[in-house]
Amino acid sequence: MQLDRAVDAYLRHIAIERGLSDHTVAAYRRDLGGYLEWLAERGVESPDRVTRAHVEEFAADRATADPPPAASSLARLQSSVRGLHRFLAREGIVEADPTVGLAPPKQPQKLPKALTIDQVEALLQAPSSEEPLGIRDRALLELLYATGARVSEAISLDVDDMQSGEVLRLRGKGDKERIVPVGSFARDAIDAYLTRVRPALAAKGRATSRLFLGARGAPLSRQSAWLVIQKAAEHAHLTAHVSPHTLRHSFATHLLQGGADVRVVQELLGHSSVATTQIYTHVTADVLRDMYQSAHPRAV
Repeated sequence: MQLDRAVDAYLRHIAIERGLSDHTVAAYRRDLGGYLEWLAERGVESPDRVTRAHVEEFAADRATADPPPAASSLARLQSSVRGLHRFLAREGIVEADPTVGLAPPKQPQKLPKALTIDQVEALLQAPSSEEPLGIRDRALLELLYATGARVSEAISLDVDDMQSGEVLRLRGKGDKERIVPVGSFARDAIDAYLTRVRPALAAKGRATSRLFLGARGAPLSRQSAWLVIQKAAEHAHLTAHVSPHTLRHSFATHLLQGGADVRVVQELLGHSSVATTQIYTHVTADVLRDMYQSAHPRAV
């Protein structure tokens, strides 16, 4: 089997059998496309000719690129290469996996940036309650903060998904579903949007069941949702960088600061491992330490 066919087989595997998202599969396709080009330049066109030395040289070559890649991008790149060779060995396409024993690059721990509760309040109040798109924007912002949803999960919601009262079913990475509560502020904002705004927006476009619609009646895109948040941050005079993930980080941080158990927050965020969620405990510990040092007379 040629390398390009081997990569195609692996991408089908992660898309169909492992259920990875289209976004993740596309990222792996880009990574492995660059890997194939690198191997082709060295005359390697068959997977059984790839050696451990090739893999190590490729990793070193990419790590020293100019400009240097982000640590997360480099880690994903090496993960895609290891996954490919592990798959080929498991399927019997090659006799051995040349990546066995290779340690993944150690990523520096990047603490998430969370807004304060007052900053979140200002952000949620920024959209106009008198303008149709302002009502929609507030509903979106309230939902993101109330549930900790990823922006892709929020814009994929259908109107029927909001018919379950105080809970919401979100479809996350790998098409995994989770149930999250929806607070009264978010429910009220969404009800106002559904009653006062969405019918008029829906009349402008083709029939769609999506909850959030754009100005022309089409489903709201990720880019448009991003712009909603940027616009609200500007109106709220927030100098910190605010992205869709900022609200997700704030959701988790504020829950933990309020006493929520880390495993409950893990379920609400849809993390497969509690280790991913525990990064937020470092954030809250930092806040506690700062408060202690500023308030206790013998802290310093």
